[in-house]
Amino acid sequence: MDASLRTSRLIDALRRDGRVDVATAATELGAAEMTIRRDLDQLVEQGVARRIRGGAVSLLMRGDELPFGMREADAVEEKRRIAAAVAALIADGEAVALDSGTTTLEVARAVAARRLTVLPLSLHAASVLAGSASIRLILPGGETRPGELALVGPLALAGIATLRFDTVVLGCCGVSPEGQVTAHDLGDAAVKQALFAAGARRVLVLDHTKFAHAAMAVVCPVSSFDVVVTDRATSSGDIAPLLAAGVEVLRV
Repeated sequence: MDASLRTSRLIDALRRDGRVDVATAATELGAAEMTIRRDLDQLVEQGVARRIRGGAVSLLMRGDELPFGMREADAVEEKRRIAAAVAALIADGEAVALDSGTTTLEVARAVAARRLTVLPLSLHAASVLAGSASIRLILPGGETRPGELALVGPLALAGIATLRFDTVVLGCCGVSPEGQVTAHDLGDAAVKQALFAAGARRVLVLDHTKFAHAAMAVVCPVSSFDVVVTDRATSSGDIAPLLAAGVEVLRV
């Protein structure tokens, strides 16, 4: 088992049980105890866990999301394929709004050389697009969420409300079993709702791990999107309700 998968399993255990025992995790994951200790030390450095004798305990509340840096390093190839598929949907000359998040950051990278007007709701994406000679970059107002550098708050919402986009690209923290797109942060959820309302075409980007993993704040039904772009590991059972609702689904 590679390091990224071990880390994912350890995080799942911390979320589920609140703690990880080194000896137990080593047996379950087929790794040496020293390897598990190193993995836990990395989670401690990221602020996800606190070491205790024989293991670690979670510092994440149920509604917390993982740090941006950890999410950015996860499922990189899947996110790049998703981003390339989204870029292929967008025609030159369009006005595009990009939600915050790690998958939409990859979309920003994929369209940076295109001739587009782009409003990014993240300083990470804005930084990627700022150096492009072909992008007309529009920056919204708002305040930034620490670490995420997502733009939220009344100024961001007011700015979005004055604009209209050919395509909006939204990310999410999870899709509930009831089919609701969800977000961990309330301010982020409000921005997603505003973006959704401002788009002529609404595209949702998410990898397969986001299905049936609900966060606290409800954004909108996933069936209300025009296009959903996900990776090939997404199950047919997760896609079937979308197809039945007339949503175009791309598995890449």
